[in-house]
Amino acid sequence: MNVLEFIRTKTEDLQGSVSQFRAKLEPQFQQWSNTLNDKISNTLNNPWIADHNPFDGSTLFSTKKIIQNEVVENAYKELKEQIGQELLVGDWVTIDQNCINQFADVTGDNQWIHTDPVRASRESPFKTTIAHGFLTLSLIPQLTNAINSGNNVYPEARMMVNYGLNQVRFPFPVKSGSKVRARTRLITVTPLKNSIEIVNEVSIEVENRKRFACVAETVHRLYF
Repeated sequence: MNVLEFIRTKTEDLQGSVSQFRAKLEPQFQQWSNTLNDKISNTLNNPWIADHNPFDGSTLFSTKKIIQNEVVENAYKELKEQIGQELLVGDWVTIDQNCINQFADVTGDNQWIHTDPVRASRESPFKTTIAHGFLTLSLIPQLTNAINSGNNVYPEARMMVNYGLNQVRFPFPVKSGSKVRARTRLITVTPLKNSIEIVNEVSIEVENRKRFACVAETVHRLYF
């Protein structure tokens, strides 16, 4: 093999190696690009970030006040002082079989562990039917007195909107006939222009049980 043939062979080998290396890297770069785009999109869709328009002088680094309403500002100061405190311990509410059956009819979740007491007593490790996890979750407005207009926790707010949930867990089952109640603790308070976003940790306990049936972080917007 002469020098020219040797150089041509090595060049072809090098080009092949580069092509293989590029083929391996391109999917990884694409994945990094998609991940970065998702993070940017999630950041821009964040409700706190969304309230800042970079073209009107309201940026993250601006000294301009976010809160533009005195009522909101006063309410924010009061709520901020309550962060970490338990704000409410609700009344006991019984989840009986009729309640479980109605929820099963509405949602279409008719698993025998919820709706068949005879089979559950025979085959279930709990020896009875248990409530749906989502049934326990759906009772949060009732358990926290949020639907009781005569006991408004936020009297200065003209409207409270359910903005969603951060996370939900169901550590312990609720047997049919059990009594449950909710304990509410304020976690975070975020000021917006004419509203306040609050995050509460709601822990639903079962009577005579140490473990909670449900632990959820609820997100609400208070409008003034």
